[in-house]
Amino acid sequence: MTGRELDAAGITDAALRRDYELCRRLNARHGKTYFLATRLLTTERRPAVHALYGFARWADEIVDDLHSTADRTQRERALDRLAREVDTALGGGSAAQPVVRALADTAARYAIPARHFADFLAAMRSDLDVTDYPDYTALRSYIHGSAAVIGLQMLPVLGTVAPREEAAPHAAALGVAFQLTNFLRDVGEDLDRGRVYLPADLLRAHGVDRELLQWCRRTGARDRRVRAAIAAGADLTRGVYRLAAPGIEMLDPVSRPCVRTAFILYGDILRAIAADRYDVLHRRSAVSRRRRIAVAADGLRHLAAARLRHRGGAGGPAAEGSLARTDTRRAA
Repeated sequence: MTGRELDAAGITDAALRRDYELCRRLNARHGKTYFLATRLLTTERRPAVHALYGFARWADEIVDDLHSTADRTQRERALDRLAREVDTALGGGSAAQPVVRALADTAARYAIPARHFADFLAAMRSDLDVTDYPDYTALRSYIHGSAAVIGLQMLPVLGTVAPREEAAPHAAALGVAFQLTNFLRDVGEDLDRGRVYLPADLLRAHGVDRELLQWCRRTGARDRRVRAAIAAGADLTRGVYRLAAPGIEMLDPVSRPCVRTAFILYGDILRAIAADRYDVLHRRSAVSRRRRIAVAADGLRHLAAARLRHRGGAGGPAAEGSLARTDTRRAA
């Protein structure tokens, strides 16, 4: 993380600056699309986003690191330690983990409710035991903690020009849409972890079950039924994007280019999956570097225009947004 970003955010303590720098590295390493979009935020808001994402990645790796030799009990204990440390840090106590220290600092600066982090960790814990979901309702309950709350955590950092309670459902939906996109792209990798994140009833409607997915993954076979099920999952996901879209205009104008860029690029992942004929069991569909750069460049143009229109009103930790209509009375 650049010193300019930390200076702009008012983060002056040397140890805390190192904590934020670690979070930035985690963001850059694990979330190329998300990290690119973060570059379109105003300078002072970037460290907070890196802290939120860095913590999420840290917790996720406890559960999902395929290179770890830790067994289920060890992973559960690690999550429990992390949860206790988060509770202590959010309450004003000390923390051993750098990502937790940065998270607690961000949560305090932006008044992010502690329940969002508790819900997230509960979802991570469920991954230790739950390996599939009977229907979309059950999956959606899991995604609330794994993804919707990420959108809600982000909302105070991004700022709003509408009352936050109006923007919150759209922010949550965007987190869900991103997560569903990842699930579709990563069906093969998730199978390797023993999990299926596509609703069983959706699969069954197309004649697909876990055994067929595993057979295709193992043998390299392509099956039209699997492709039809993945296509149906993509249609479901597009519907969630439509629910999320109105929320972009509810954000602080200088935050919209960041979120719009992420919205476009994650949507491009869906398009890449379709272009690959829904062959997610054998390849990881991706957006080309050229396309990512082009979308980011357009986002930069929009950000420059927004800064000119709202010069001096980018907002910071003390405000939700730059305009007078912003509701500053409550957290999401």
